[in-house]
Amino acid sequence: MMAQIIDGKSFAARLRLRIAADVVTLASRGITPGLAVVLVGEDPASQVYVRSKGRMTREVGMTSFEHRLPAETDQETLLALIAQLNADAAVNGILVQLPLPPHMDEAAVINAIAPDKDVDGFHILNVGRLATGQKAMVPCTPLGCLMLLRDHLGTLSGRNAVVIGRSNIVGKPMAQLLLRDSATVTVAHSRTADLPALCRQADILVAAVGRPNFVQGAWIKPGATVIDVGINRTEEGLVGDVHQASAMPVAGALTPVPGGVGPMTIACLLANTLTATRRAAGLPDPEGLTP
Repeated sequence: MMAQIIDGKSFAARLRLRIAADVVTLASRGITPGLAVVLVGEDPASQVYVRSKGRMTREVGMTSFEHRLPAETDQETLLALIAQLNADAAVNGILVQLPLPPHMDEAAVINAIAPDKDVDGFHILNVGRLATGQKAMVPCTPLGCLMLLRDHLGTLSGRNAVVIGRSNIVGKPMAQLLLRDSATVTVAHSRTADLPALCRQADILVAAVGRPNFVQGAWIKPGATVIDVGINRTEEGLVGDVHQASAMPVAGALTPVPGGVGPMTIACLLANTLTATRRAAGLPDPEGLTP
């Protein structure tokens, strides 16, 4: 039997509808969520992402603020813009599109964003809050993975999970989220001994290494749920970190590339903006949109 396809595109569309409905409710209170996205430079992929974010922000009824700065902009100018956005009550979420030009200190820029407006979840305070089980803004891609896992599996409690990759953006926060849901978590990386054997123990396998077709079907425990975070451009088109053809006959369920985790990232950015807006207004978190 072939693996069930976990349709992230469809889930993300439903999620945006839920967010739009909540935005209408907030509007009845005189509240309109606002998301500010800052792009420095002319990176083509970043320009595509920023356009998509702006369009989807407007589609759910939020206000989109876009700030495009030339690549030669100095860091002080960028920090001044962030300070302005921090102080603007109409802006509930702030995202600085990465990567930044090489003359800028990414950590300094990220940590200049007010933690409660840090809808990317990268500020050091949000990282610490997540790691210690406190209320935090959570990175969008891991949050989307968690939503897909909960939707497919229900409870994650007691399941063995392996996360391949230890990046600050996906691997580490993904492990923290799985721990919060009481999974037993192993983080694997380039120095892990006998990675295939380790993967074969996983009820949940999350691949986030940025290497096309890296995880083979023979590495997967029969019936496991596989979350493929990778988006790799190859001569054959977009492929994930998991070799889908060999994984399909083994896994119980699998996110495809494209159409799996990718669409969840922007949807969860909007979810985080909604969460930040409600918290700023002293309202409860939106149901089902936070860990």
